[in-house]
Amino acid sequence: MGGPVRSGRPGAGAGGAVRRGVPAGLLVPALVGVAFLLLPLVGVLARTDWPSLLHHLTTPQVTQALRLSLVVSGWALLLSLLMGVPLAWLLARVPFPGKALVRSLVLLPMVLPPTVGGVALLLAFGRRGVLGPWLESTFGLTLPFHTAGAVVAAAFVAMPFLVISLEGALAGLRPSLEETAASLGAGPLRVFATVTLPLLAPALAAGAALTWARALGEFGATITFAGNLPGATQTLPLQVYLLLQDSPEAATSVSLLLLVIAMAVLVALRGRWTGGAVREARATPPQDAAAPADPAGFADLGAPEEGPTLEKPPIRPGAGATSAPAPAAEESDLRAELTGYTRFPLTAPAGTTIAVVGPNGAGKTTLLRALLGLTPRAHAEVLLGGRDVTRLPTHRREVAWVPQDGALFPHLSALANTAYGLRARGVPRAEARRQAREWLTRLGVGELAGRRPAQLSGGQAQRVALARALAARPRLLLLDEPLAALDQTTRARVRHTLRRHLAGFGGVCLIVTHDPVEAVSLADRVLVLEGGEAVQDAPPAEVTRHPRSPWVARMLGGNAWEGTAGPDGTVELAGGGLLTTAPGEATPPGPGAPVLAVIAPEAVSLHLARPEGSPRNVWAGTVRELTAVGSRLRVLVTSPEVPALVAEITPAAAADLGLTDGTRVWTAVKATEVTVVGL
Repeated sequence: MGGPVRSGRPGAGAGGAVRRGVPAGLLVPALVGVAFLLLPLVGVLARTDWPSLLHHLTTPQVTQALRLSLVVSGWALLLSLLMGVPLAWLLARVPFPGKALVRSLVLLPMVLPPTVGGVALLLAFGRRGVLGPWLESTFGLTLPFHTAGAVVAAAFVAMPFLVISLEGALAGLRPSLEETAASLGAGPLRVFATVTLPLLAPALAAGAALTWARALGEFGATITFAGNLPGATQTLPLQVYLLLQDSPEAATSVSLLLLVIAMAVLVALRGRWTGGAVREARATPPQDAAAPADPAGFADLGAPEEGPTLEKPPIRPGAGATSAPAPAAEESDLRAELTGYTRFPLTAPAGTTIAVVGPNGAGKTTLLRALLGLTPRAHAEVLLGGRDVTRLPTHRREVAWVPQDGALFPHLSALANTAYGLRARGVPRAEARRQAREWLTRLGVGELAGRRPAQLSGGQAQRVALARALAARPRLLLLDEPLAALDQTTRARVRHTLRRHLAGFGGVCLIVTHDPVEAVSLADRVLVLEGGEAVQDAPPAEVTRHPRSPWVARMLGGNAWEGTAGPDGTVELAGGGLLTTAPGEATPPGPGAPVLAVIAPEAVSLHLARPEGSPRNVWAGTVRELTAVGSRLRVLVTSPEVPALVAEITPAAAADLGLTDGTRVWTAVKATEVTVVGL
């Protein structure tokens, strides 16, 4: 299954398909192309005078040219690294006018005829060139017909290979890795040395190897700009050119040497120059096993929660693992004033956990990044424990961040990842590793300390990321959907662990989530965002009972209808229809006020005939969808009279009613079951 369709005999079919479904129209030209590239190399091998090979390669002229080639290519590589690495960084990371033009200039030597490049260098750095006279009069430096000129020519044609490979690797590197390192207290130089550079090492090594090999084989620009002076500018390719006139056999032997060196470089790279560092940084951890080891005592959890409750579950700080210590002896309360895309004040005393919820694009991640100082979309005036950190860089704010993917450093073990923030804050290595091991043990992954992130499951990686953030002892902990990528069973386990440690966390924690269970079970407050503004900021029980956002009401599983308050306890629905409610303290004062009517799914009853008696709200509708949620069924009913309505019933009730897609039913809601809140 999934393979190409083939006939019973080769070559048959519409496209003349051959074995394994490769079209002959593509295969034949491809084989011709391979032969076109291979035959010249075969020619060199066939025409080499093997008995005289060693003699040809050890003549004084060849050995002198080889030594000079190694010197020139080595200095050209160094020059390319000094200029090319910053240039690649600039092209990959810094937006500026004219970037496309600069990138074209970088690529130009690769498409420019080498002799033309030599002429251009001569006109720029020659004795009558643009800069040549100044270099000679100021520094006494003459480039044409000197070894330095050969170095400049080789660097000119070879440096683009380094810039291109590094720019691609830098562009593909996840920014969250460097941003997370900064949030753990690492300054820019430390981030570059401990995160960026190790991840770029394969691309840097590959680009350097290609640059060196290209510089070693440079001919046209060198002979045009630096000449062909034995011992000064006569490199090995130029020696081949001379030998072709006097000793073709020797020229073939030297050509074979250059061919072997070039092939050795390419075989050693084996395609890694196209972004090995990026592939490693993006490695996807394996999925969680069905029944992983239970070192942290998770066996008593049972099945994951099925839905939100009205109250946050009580936490016993002494139960299970040791609770997290306060991040600092002094207070760590948060006061922030956000402007830009997110526009509202945010305050929280130390020890508060706030769940940030809202639809996509509401500004949840922007809020976290504004508190970190990582986004131009929003600005935050931030005070932590009375200390103004607004103008401080990210690594000095004492704010730890766990992005959605965890952003574990792929080149470090779980232990080294966890110790990273401690080391960045100056904790000695032995002590940092000791504390990191303790945190990993608290989170139930102590036995995985020596594993790399690629060897961890999703749940294990999330626990390591959380341990790393908590070990740094931040004043403000930011978690961006930390459990979103986990399956339900693992999510319940990690949620249980997180709840225990947040109970003893002495700072302020913000958790972005789309999961109502996480919002209710982990947070002291729920902050609802829509369009960058705070729609509601209240305890979970209040948000559950009286949601002020249709999105939150639906997230919590309720039916949410927008409308305006009418006379005598009615609501005129925005989509048409009338809803009768029971007057009470939750009813907005005055007709015409915008309101949100919330109806719990379990308050909706379904009937095959129009019900008689107490229900004040009755509509005819059609069943459109039945969905199992735990031990109950959710039934979506559409009606021409009111917006779509979700009812929650037992499977037995659904069987008695004979519900299927398309069944005609009557829905009924008592007036007392409707909650109305003002918008």
